[in-house]
Amino acid sequence: MSEPVVAGTVLPEVRVPITRADIVRYSGASTDFNEIHFSDRHARAIGLSGVVAHGMWTMGAALRIVTNWCGDPGRVTEYFVRFTRPVVVPDTDEGVEVIVNAAVKDVSDGVATVSITATCGDEAVLGAARAQVRLD
Repeated sequence: MSEPVVAGTVLPEVRVPITRADIVRYSGASTDFNEIHFSDRHARAIGLSGVVAHGMWTMGAALRIVTNWCGDPGRVTEYFVRFTRPVVVPDTDEGVEVIVNAAVKDVSDGVATVSITATCGDEAVLGAARAQVRLD
């Protein structure tokens, strides 16, 4: 954050790829072995179009835009998201990409409120996402 932070400051875009192999690794790390994260059959049985990334992975991946920008994850004092759509991950080597954009909406008492958007394809995957970041 070399420039002064004001409302309207745009953070550099972040693109986060995810593959089925990444989902397997995340399942192990999180101990969330729900079949919708590795089986198309199970995912489709509950109405999904295929295997989906963990919501918590999506949430964490989106926050990367803020932590990259501020340089210290400890400066993030609050983080909120609503899950609007799952990230469907095809069974390909390329997987899929989540694109994250953000802008400062307000600065007050040394804290920036950052509004975050995360999309996969043409679909928003998070709604009302925002973080508060200590600037000092």
